Amino acid sequence: MASQTGKFGKHPSQIGWRWLGVLALGLGACGPAALTPNARPQVVAVGGVLCDLTRKVAKDTVDLTCLLEPGQDPHTYEPTSQDRKALETAQLVLYPGYDLIPTIDQLVRAAQTPTPKIAVFEQAVPKPLMGGGHDHDHEHGHEGEQTDSTGDADHDHDHEHDHDHADDKAKTTATAEHDPEAQVPDPHVWNDVRNGIAAVGVIETALTQLVPQEAERYQTQASALTATLTKLDGWVRQQIGTIPPAQRKLVTTHDALSYYAQAYNLPIEGVLQGVTTDGRPTPTRIAQLADQIRKAGVPAIFIESTANPDLINTVAKEAGVKVASDPLWVEGPGELGSGADTYIGMIATNTCVIVTNLGGTCQPFTAAQEAGTRP
Repeated sequence: MASQTGKFGKHPSQIGWRWLGVLALGLGACGPAALTPNARPQVVAVGGVLCDLTRKVAKDTVDLTCLLEPGQDPHTYEPTSQDRKALETAQLVLYPGYDLIPTIDQLVRAAQTPTPKIAVFEQAVPKPLMGGGHDHDHEHGHEGEQTDSTGDADHDHDHEHDHDHADDKAKTTATAEHDPEAQVPDPHVWNDVRNGIAAVGVIETALTQLVPQEAERYQTQASALTATLTKLDGWVRQQIGTIPPAQRKLVTTHDALSYYAQAYNLPIEGVLQGVTTDGRPTPTRIAQLADQIRKAGVPAIFIESTANPDLINTVAKEAGVKVASDPLWVEGPGELGSGADTYIGMIATNTCVIVTNLGGTCQPFTAAQEAGTRP
């Protein structure tokens, strides 16, 4: 069973650069632990989606540590001393990339250890959607901003990709911090299941390079997972198809479902915040969104599991529209027993919440019950 560490934290801007420097120096000074005979490699997966996918591909061939607990907001996460220790002693680090978790990306970019550090979603989806980094006036998703936002199965998974573009990413992040209108990569790539499939391929490759003697097993387990995810992708399309066309209008707290919306033909009518959750929308923005909802005749709007419900409830009250009673798990799987405690369960749960609240009919995804339970 993978261990999990982490706690609710503050926005990265509240973390002193001196503190980050100490962590970076620690990562540079301490190399990965040497393996003793018959010891399993230490692997760190950052975030619930990567933790779940890695667990399903690796099974018991590695000692897996997962950073970020279910329900935590990655955009405001603050690493702990336990996280630092896990990162500096691992033989492989799998992290999302695209500054989904800014503090983790900063530590990885600053680290000097030879440990492979793979920005999984950057390699799985090298051409991401682009979105506003902060509160902005959202216009029906990202149509036209990026036409190829799905994983490329033939993409060369160069494990140095995250370091080759470190300077570019740092500049993009700095620009976004000073310009609320700046376009930044949308990191929520997993909400299109095809991108989840591409991520499985990246994970399989990384594990095979780490433990080559288990290559056949990794291939078998990755293939089985890919088959289930392919069925899930088709199932999502079928369920969304039951929503009356005039009611296919999605409104959420922040811009985390653009990949989902683009993949499954579900137009985004509006969001309160950009691709990150830092900051707070202005009263003007709240009033604008409420007006959009009224004019568009949106049937229901949705809250997210990691978001403050007060914001979306305020919008709903002004717009005179209902809020779905169940939250969407847009940042990763939920707690055990939530029904969304795996990647498969998360996608299936979100889909049924969306479909039923927008007037469609959702049939259960059987594979989510059979293959989606954590070991």
